[in-house]
Amino acid sequence: MAKKLNPGAVVDKPGGAVVNKTGSWRTFRPVVDDKKCVKCGICEWYCPDRTIRVTGEGKKKKTVIDYVHCKGCLICMEMCPHGAISKVRDE
Repeated sequence: MAKKLNPGAVVDKPGGAVVNKTGSWRTFRPVVDDKKCVKCGICEWYCPDRTIRVTGEGKKKKTVIDYVHCKGCLICMEMCPHGAISKVRDE
């Protein structure tokens, strides 16, 4: 059974991206260059859908993107002060 959507795509409850797998919406996907990434977390902070996480501790820190929910808005790429995020066409 399909979930009923509100008219005009009105979001009436927070967390909709967690329930809805929105990754198929994107044209481009962000890709993190681990050599340039300093794991500062700015991309995580600005991601509107909370699909980017900096995980681990110390030298084991890693920036991970949840592509199941990432819509490809590329705000993370625009906000990264180190140029560590680029875009590739999602096919």
